[in-house]
Amino acid sequence: MERKIVILTGAGMSADSGLKTFRDEDGLWEGHDVMEVASPQGFARNPNLVLEFYNQRRRQLLSAHPNEGHKALALLEKHYDVTIVTQNIDDLHERAGSSRVIHLHGELFKVRSTGNPELIMDWKTDLIMGSTCPEGHQLRPHIVWFGEEVPLLPVAANITQTADILLIIGTSLQVYPAASLIHYANPGIPIYLVDPRPTLGSGDLPNLNVITQTAASGVPALVADLIGAAI
Repeated sequence: MERKIVILTGAGMSADSGLKTFRDEDGLWEGHDVMEVASPQGFARNPNLVLEFYNQRRRQLLSAHPNEGHKALALLEKHYDVTIVTQNIDDLHERAGSSRVIHLHGELFKVRSTGNPELIMDWKTDLIMGSTCPEGHQLRPHIVWFGEEVPLLPVAANITQTADILLIIGTSLQVYPAASLIHYANPGIPIYLVDPRPTLGSGDLPNLNVITQTAASGVPALVADLIGAAI
C-alpha cells in the first residue's frame, strides 16, 4: 500500500515561475487595496476594476510555465499516493503533471455565474461586463474572495488527516482558514517546510524539518530524498 503524501502549497510555489506573491510588503496588491479587487463589496462597487485586475492575472498566467518545483512534485506520484492542496489560483501544478490538486481559493482559468454559483465554466480570455452564462447572468472570476466561505476546506482537512508525510511549500500558513489545515495532520508524522523565509520552526512543531530554499531549488532535492526512501 502506497504511503500518502499531502502537500500544502502557497504563493511561494509559483514565485519562481514569475507569478507575483499575493501581496507586496506594503499590503497592496498591484497597487490596489486587496479589498478593492478581491471582495464581493469591491466587485459590487467597481466590477470593471475587478474584472480587469483578474484579466491581467489571466494574461500573465498564460505566459507562465511550471518551475522545477512543480515538476518534482509531479514525479512523486510514481512512488506515493499524492494530493496537493494549494492556495494558488494558477494551473501550474496540473500543467507539470500532478493529477490530484485541490484549489482552496478557486481557479483563474475558470469563471462562474453570479446567478447560479454551481454553473462554472472554463475561461482563458478576458472577462468583461456583459460576459454572461447560458442562463443570462453576468460571469465573475471563480475565485474565493475575502469574506466568502472556502467550500473545499472540509475536503482538504479530511485529506490532511490521511497524510503519512506532510509537505508545506511556499506558504507562511499565517492566513486562516488555510492555516488551520496543519492542525489536522496526525501527531508525529514527518513534516517538511520549504520556504526561503520560514515563519515556522522546530519549536512550533517538534517533527518539522525546515528547508530554507525557494521551491524551484529546495523541492527537487527533497523529492529526490523521498523517492530514494520509497525505493
